Amino acid sequence: MTARTSARTAAADGCPPEGSGADAELLGLTPDDLPDGLVVADERGRVICFNAAAARITGIEPPAALGRPVGDALPLQDLEGRRWWQLTDPYGGLAIRRGQPERNLLLGGREVLVSARYVRSAPTGPVRRLVIALRGTEARRRTELSHAELIATVAHELRSPLTSVKGFTATLLQKWERFTDDQKRLMLETVDADANRVTRLIAELLDISRIDSGRLEVRRQRVDMIAAVRRHVQAQATAGQRPDRFLIRMREPLPDLWADPDKVDQVLGNLLENAVRHGEGTVTIEVGLAKDTSGGEGTCVTVSDEGPGIPEESMSRVFTRFWRGSKRGGTGLGLYIVKGIVEAHGGTITVGRAPAGGAQFRFSLPVAAPAFLK
Repeated sequence: MTARTSARTAAADGCPPEGSGADAELLGLTPDDLPDGLVVADERGRVICFNAAAARITGIEPPAALGRPVGDALPLQDLEGRRWWQLTDPYGGLAIRRGQPERNLLLGGREVLVSARYVRSAPTGPVRRLVIALRGTEARRRTELSHAELIATVAHELRSPLTSVKGFTATLLQKWERFTDDQKRLMLETVDADANRVTRLIAELLDISRIDSGRLEVRRQRVDMIAAVRRHVQAQATAGQRPDRFLIRMREPLPDLWADPDKVDQVLGNLLENAVRHGEGTVTIEVGLAKDTSGGEGTCVTVSDEGPGIPEESMSRVFTRFWRGSKRGGTGLGLYIVKGIVEAHGGTITVGRAPAGGAQFRFSLPVAAPAFLK
């Protein structure tokens, strides 16, 4: 019996493909089409379904598992070396138990994520089918590594400003009378700047948490994108940049844009700061009308510079966590957050090469509807 044949037999016998009835027939799905491993045992505990993903995850060929007792086909152990089937006892355990939550188990020395569902003919009846889901641990390991890298980055970024804040405040408290007013002001301004840096980092972490969990809220109000761009250019000039370094091009008229003004400011501020910090020459900001494939209108903003640009091989990683375009500092989280904000508005953002050779970021936001109409 082949894996495909066994899967179809099981599908008719209690291991259905995704969908059911006419939908399943129309789509032609079988358990081999599932992305996760699927193993099904009958009322006697013998394997009747072992799909292709299960074979890939476990390294066990379907013919070696079909027809065998599930404990022999899948000799699972917990991380302490105990035999998992003896611990859980699906066929002889508590009759009210519905299954087992996902956990990390060992199979022939490799780690596998395993969950189980007990299918009973009645709420407390005997187990009619044992359905086991298998997943590899690679995705979880990547997530754990990402979290560890995030913690290390945050710890590194927090150490410098907090050391400065602690040092200056301790010095002022101990030797206040020894410093002139100008010296005190300089120290307090440094403390204030470092405190703002910590606040920004915490805000970035909160944004990442909301983006990853899909809980980033967008409070739509009417936004004047041209005024917002001018405000950010003025802020860069106030911070010491030459005003003639920025060129604003406007293509009017623009439709009314309903977006979250604070988050639009966050996107514009990040893109302009990146262009100033990592680019060279004139920074050009273009604001114009955008149309999507369905004919809907929106606002498009393009920020480009005349620097060396982003290497072609790096463009696919620009909006990922911890990507840094140069060694000039930063957490590498800004563009990841920008992409999350734009997509939360239903918009798109792309990166490419500017006409003058530098980096070019373009984002578009749909007109959408105000918050009070939602």
